[in-house]
Amino acid sequence: MARSFSEREKEHIRNHLMELCRQSWARYGYKKTSVDELCKKAGISKGAFYIFYESKEALFCEVICSVQGRICDTASRMIEERRDRFGAAEALKFIYREYDKHNFLYEADSEDFTILMNKLSEEQAGKLAESADRSRRLFSDNPYLKCKVDADMAASVIYSLIMNIRNKEILPYSHEETFDFMVDHLVGSLFD
Repeated sequence: MARSFSEREKEHIRNHLMELCRQSWARYGYKKTSVDELCKKAGISKGAFYIFYESKEALFCEVICSVQGRICDTASRMIEERRDRFGAAEALKFIYREYDKHNFLYEADSEDFTILMNKLSEEQAGKLAESADRSRRLFSDNPYLKCKVDADMAASVIYSLIMNIRNKEILPYSHEETFDFMVDHLVGSLFD
């Protein structure tokens, strides 16, 4: 007979599965992350996994949306606390460092990510699109920031800066310090 979980146990197991998935995804990628291995590490049966998630893809979707949501929430608070371009610079530096911890956020053009995207349901793909859209609007829709340039230009510059993380291994200088330097010198051109 299948064991039932209390609501508290369910919440703990769900959070633990998400953390295990996040760690495995960052280290091995989507394709090499096994539901069997996640269940073993979480101390649940594979059958119990489906109490929490309808599929492996549902778990991955929840992980990426959760990570992006946490990053956006924290970055928004940073901007709100400073309410100027310096708050925007602080938020950008935070975002960059979070992307560095979660490589799956910037490897969206990899074969591994494409495989995941092709397996998502329409609902899951919609959740990912909403999460990505929220991230894109973080600076342009912020009431405390006034863009000096076209909002799409500002978004493109910010995206280009953050995606520079892909070059971190070939830079002759610390990639974090390089990013900070670029942000400190560009943020005044983007925002008042």
